[in-house]
Amino acid sequence: MAIVAGVDFGTLSVRVSIFDAERGRLGSGVAAYPLHRKREDPDYATQTHADHMRALLEAMPAALAEAKVSGQEVAALAIDTTGSTVVPVDEHLQPLDDYYLWCDHRAWREAAEITAKAREWKLAAIDWCGGVYSSEWGFSKLLHWLRHNPTLRGRMATALEHCDMVAAVLCGIRELEQLPRSVCAMGHKWMWNAELGGLPPEDFWVAVDPLLAGVRAKICGRFRRSDQLAGYLCPEWAAKLGLRAGIPIPTGALDAHWDAIGAGCRLGDVVNVVGTSTCMMAISDETKLVPGVCGVVPGSIHPAKCGIEAGLSATGDLFDAIARRAGASVGELSRGLEQYRAGQTGLLRFSWDNGDRTVLVDPELSGITLGWRLTHTAQDELFAAMEGTAFHKRIILERMAEYGVPVQRVINGGGIPQKNDVLNQIYANVFGKPVLVPQTDVTSLGSAIFAFLAAGVFSSVEQAQQQLCPSYRVVAPQTESVAVYEDLYQLYRKLYFEFGARDELRVLRRIASRQIPG
Repeated sequence: MAIVAGVDFGTLSVRVSIFDAERGRLGSGVAAYPLHRKREDPDYATQTHADHMRALLEAMPAALAEAKVSGQEVAALAIDTTGSTVVPVDEHLQPLDDYYLWCDHRAWREAAEITAKAREWKLAAIDWCGGVYSSEWGFSKLLHWLRHNPTLRGRMATALEHCDMVAAVLCGIRELEQLPRSVCAMGHKWMWNAELGGLPPEDFWVAVDPLLAGVRAKICGRFRRSDQLAGYLCPEWAAKLGLRAGIPIPTGALDAHWDAIGAGCRLGDVVNVVGTSTCMMAISDETKLVPGVCGVVPGSIHPAKCGIEAGLSATGDLFDAIARRAGASVGELSRGLEQYRAGQTGLLRFSWDNGDRTVLVDPELSGITLGWRLTHTAQDELFAAMEGTAFHKRIILERMAEYGVPVQRVINGGGIPQKNDVLNQIYANVFGKPVLVPQTDVTSLGSAIFAFLAAGVFSSVEQAQQQLCPSYRVVAPQTESVAVYEDLYQLYRKLYFEFGARDELRVLRRIASRQIPG
């Protein structure tokens, strides 16, 4: 019997799950941490390293207790986190500030500057990130921090993705050159590309802003895929967590990428990891450019395949915002939605409330709803928003297919599809093909799979998936609804690109940003 711990740091909480190689999930523990927002600045989203580690110390014993196993039985530990979630640290690897969470978009100006300079320089690396650098990604956030923290920037020794920071702490790593650097995070969010010599060259970053002089050299360490080790659990943290010192910890990854593995992603699959946002994951044997996606990175999802990432910047967050404005929860507002028919609201909802991640890659876009009447309700808007996220995802699926990514199956992973059959049915009807939903929750299963690989229990990702991944229930498209959505989708697609190219939403955003204090 082999037992491992899979750790998944999400937007609002960490989940630790204890898995047995034969029996599957034995138990889980969850601990929350605060997300710091500012009403006057909707782009602001931060968390603290101390809160993350406190939550891990709460979740681990809870998971062990529910699983009824001793920490001494755990053979390996693997960690995934949100990203790009970035923290600057000093020479002792102590945080100089809070994390810029993945959904912090304060760096939208910096992202635009990086994109413009990359195009001016004809920088090849930007093409592998979809052609546009995002405010959700590492270098734009780091530049924003450098510009706004003149008293701290001289102390910055490096900056780390959350998955690498946690792995370094748990392994007791102190030397900068020994820091683990996830190919998954660095490839998708920092323009790291092995074939192009790693990170873009120093002179490019200096041309973006002289404040970036020397930063490329500071982003150092061991760049590794997830089938390679970050290190071994150090005695200090083994004692704190109640585990055995010296167990292997593989190089970490971004949560959605490992969630795709946990959902059973194979060649020909696209996995919608639907949570606060949506990440759409696919793997391929070939490495081909796909304009507008969040990166094409060999080894990022599956260590032996090329990973393709795309997605929406708001899904669950969008639904929550609609419900919150109505003074209800999403669950309460969803009651009765199963009676709605395709297109019956007369609303067309563009899910840009947190910007556009793919395929326009524009953080300055904002949500639009067309067709409002005096009689419309919050429930109507919620249904239209579910339809809108499906239309947007179809645009992404078509973009992937256009550039040679096979799309044979669509799997709805993540937490929301486990409890929202209306969403699953809408997606099947909009895509015009069956949607597969795992029979059980797969959160942290991906991290457990890589922990098993680190422990030598399975010889391949596929062998682990065959043993551990759940079967699917199939949500079939409904013929009448498919026809209605085909008409609506053609309208949505036309307006998506037309509105996305117009300047009015950007003007509104800039006017509002000038009113933010400081």
